[in-house]
Amino acid sequence: MPGLLRGVARTAVIAGTATSVSNRVSRRQAGRWAQQDALRVQEPGGQAPPPPAPTTLAPEEEMSHKIAQLKELGDLKSRGVLSQSEFEAQKARVLGT
Repeated sequence: MPGLLRGVARTAVIAGTATSVSNRVSRRQAGRWAQQDALRVQEPGGQAPPPPAPTTLAPEEEMSHKIAQLKELGDLKSRGVLSQSEFEAQKARVLGT
């Protein structure tokens, strides 16, 4: 049973990390496309349209999301679901280092 829990927890952590990275890439790409559209299309009179709204998380929201992920990783490690090396690898992914 502990092996099954470890596998499920590892899968959950990896899936959560993958989702986070995928969302971040999507937001960046949407921002780039919006900037390109703004440069290509200008309103009559030579004035550019207003800049697009920011599509990334505010620094506070991003940090709180990372802290929540790190707390979850720490909990999994303390319960013995993740080994020290697995914990360090996932922590590096969350922190982007």
